[in-house]
Amino acid sequence: MDKIQSATRNLCNHSRGTHMIRFICVEDDATRRSAARLIREYLDWIQRQAADTYDLAFDIDAMVASDLEDGSKFYAPHGRFYLALRDDVAVGVGCLKRLTSQAAEIQRMYVQPQCRGTGIGRLLLERLLADCREMGFKVARLESLRFLASAHALYRSAGFVDVPPYAGSSMQDYQSDAMLSRYLDSVVFMELRL
Repeated sequence: MDKIQSATRNLCNHSRGTHMIRFICVEDDATRRSAARLIREYLDWIQRQAADTYDLAFDIDAMVASDLEDGSKFYAPHGRFYLALRDDVAVGVGCLKRLTSQAAEIQRMYVQPQCRGTGIGRLLLERLLADCREMGFKVARLESLRFLASAHALYRSAGFVDVPPYAGSSMQDYQSDAMLSRYLDSVVFMELRL
């Protein structure tokens, strides 16, 4: 992780018990490799759950490639792409994507299982919401599979409310026309007025 530390700027530090939590931008090869590993881990887990629970499938390779290679998706100036480091080890990821001049979408919020319940997810969400405000967005949106109840509880505790599906939501692009209805039935759409 020394390459990550030296190649990126420190965005914020938080002490949680005996652990130091930092968020750094994904902006070079070392941070992209860490982000790719975490996003793939997240999507593999989501894929298994979605297949078992909703009979859905996703093209994980296409999603990871889009996340890392599309400079207009999560990267500044229109978006944000963070790694969450715990004691300088990448344990989470979170992204922000511009939907319109007024709305942004939070995506790929993931903290590894062994670090859940430690406040990293809440800190990452707070960072992304602060970015939304600083970037002038009026609303933050997200979509999340229904089985992710603990994530929904976090979002609701931050003020998010359920809303109907919105234009430009991220995962719809990865569903065939035949599967889109099933996908929409398996998802919670949420937003927060900023």
